[in-house]
Amino acid sequence: MGADVKAAELLMNVEPKTDNQRKLVGLLRDERVDLIGAFGPSGTGKSYLVLSQALLQVLEGKYDKLVLGRPVIGVTYREQISSARSLEVYRHHVLDYLKDLASSISPKLPAIVEEMVENGKIEIADPVFLRGRTFDRSFIFLDDVQNTTIEVVIEAITRLGIKSKLVVAGDPVFQHLYPDASNTAVLAWEILRNEENAEVVDLGIKDVIRPGAKRGLRLLLESVLRRRAMDDTEKLVANTYKLYAPDADIITVINLTDAKKTFEIESENVPDALVIVKPGHVGRAIGTGGERIGKVEEDTGLMLRVVELTLNFKEYFRAIHPVSWIHARIIDADLAGPYLVVKIPRKHLGPMLGQKGAYAKFMEAFLRKTFGVGLRVEEAERAERKR
Repeated sequence: MGADVKAAELLMNVEPKTDNQRKLVGLLRDERVDLIGAFGPSGTGKSYLVLSQALLQVLEGKYDKLVLGRPVIGVTYREQISSARSLEVYRHHVLDYLKDLASSISPKLPAIVEEMVENGKIEIADPVFLRGRTFDRSFIFLDDVQNTTIEVVIEAITRLGIKSKLVVAGDPVFQHLYPDASNTAVLAWEILRNEENAEVVDLGIKDVIRPGAKRGLRLLLESVLRRRAMDDTEKLVANTYKLYAPDADIITVINLTDAKKTFEIESENVPDALVIVKPGHVGRAIGTGGERIGKVEEDTGLMLRVVELTLNFKEYFRAIHPVSWIHARIIDADLAGPYLVVKIPRKHLGPMLGQKGAYAKFMEAFLRKTFGVGLRVEEAERAERKR
């Protein structure tokens, strides 16, 4: 009993750092909410906060046990380890994950976690094999749902019993295992956000706290962009750059000509193509006095703009939005589920959206083509404007 008290004291020291994290913890402790979706990139604190609260509430006696389920995927070969193949191997990997997280809270916690597994206060369950079970007085955590199927998520919801809570967590954008398939985290987000007695918390780039996580996300995004298939216009720009700026690290080129025609964009601020480069390489791509980009434009017959790859999405609005000053009026631009949500004062909504929403539709076309996310434009609250 004394060990439980000490463990609970350690877990109580885990504090949320951002507004979205505080919202998540508040819902985790709210007994009236039995179904929660926590969605956002790696490093936003989803697993850390959910598991610390789950362990704490089990030790406090609010729940009899924590039921933890997550897909186990090999990073290199993307091989899924299932309990059907080896229950022992599956449990070993999930327990290591849980102990690693516990050790980040306190070096004393991993041993307590092992003890909780042994005495049945923690159950490691393969989410693929939940059919036929009911979990009463349990805190159920289904993590990394982007790497499983929506049927698994629905089945977990079906298993929710008396006085229990289910938390579903996943990354709708960055960590999707199968790029050509539908992302289960996106489907779960869409299902849960308007479900009765369910709450969804969206965590974005500003919620990334873990050291190195932002760099990791940027590098992951860079790897995706480097692999994307370029059309003939994009290849022409990239190959011409190799002639005139061989030392400029070009990640990819985004052809905007079709979107400009579709949405009848005639602003001189909008280039025909956006050249995305490695951070620190804008100067090399433009050249002193602009001679390098000028030569590429002359050879290709296209108006170009260069931007470095960044997780600060305002910079893409600076680079290609038809209204040249609109980026300076954006209060916040961050991911929320499968969307980039841009907040802007009411008086600037018109210039942001454009006539009949043409400017917003143009920007969304770019965002979907480049990052695979949609766009939502919202009026900024007064409190946000004062920040």
